[in-house]
Amino acid sequence: MPLIALFVTMYIPSEEKDLSNPSLFFLADEIKNQLILLFFIFGTLAPGFSFILMYRRQLISTIEMDEKTERVIPLLIVFSYSFILFLLFLFKAPNGVLPKYIYALPLSGAVISIIYVVINHWTKISLHAAGGGILSGYFCAFAIQQLNFDYRIILIGFIISGLVMFARLALNKHSPFQVYLGWSIAFTIAFMCNLYYPFNLI
Repeated sequence: MPLIALFVTMYIPSEEKDLSNPSLFFLADEIKNQLILLFFIFGTLAPGFSFILMYRRQLISTIEMDEKTERVIPLLIVFSYSFILFLLFLFKAPNGVLPKYIYALPLSGAVISIIYVVINHWTKISLHAAGGGILSGYFCAFAIQQLNFDYRIILIGFIISGLVMFARLALNKHSPFQVYLGWSIAFTIAFMCNLYYPFNLI
């Protein structure tokens, strides 16, 4: 979902209210391609490959990790890749060289993952719903900071979230509480990170 969110906001016309923050839309195509590749490697390819290896070594029973006890290590893997990607951008492109969302998206993924590791000891929170929450939270935070933006994108984000949550409930994979909790936490963290980064701390 973060990759989809980033791709959409790179190619939908927009203009930053804060002129000190570089615009995603006006980035050179070469830079866009490099960023998308990095997000694909660290956010999709590497975690997916890790999960397949875990499945083949019978560390998890299914790729979907239906058992709550199987989710801790995969969540830590997602945290690791997200945080490494954040640090890569932070040290290779410091001082806001890139649009703030390039830093905030992987950071929000890392924060969400580590929070879910803790919550997982209590209940099997929906990771699919979390993906929808990240998408919607990011779109909302991004739109607030633009002079012009197609707000129908936000509606599409909520529709996708709703369909994902409906599917998880229809398949009886989670309780309503687990689905709504997964979405709400991810939405809140993604929204806050992408709205307030760099938090005046970095």
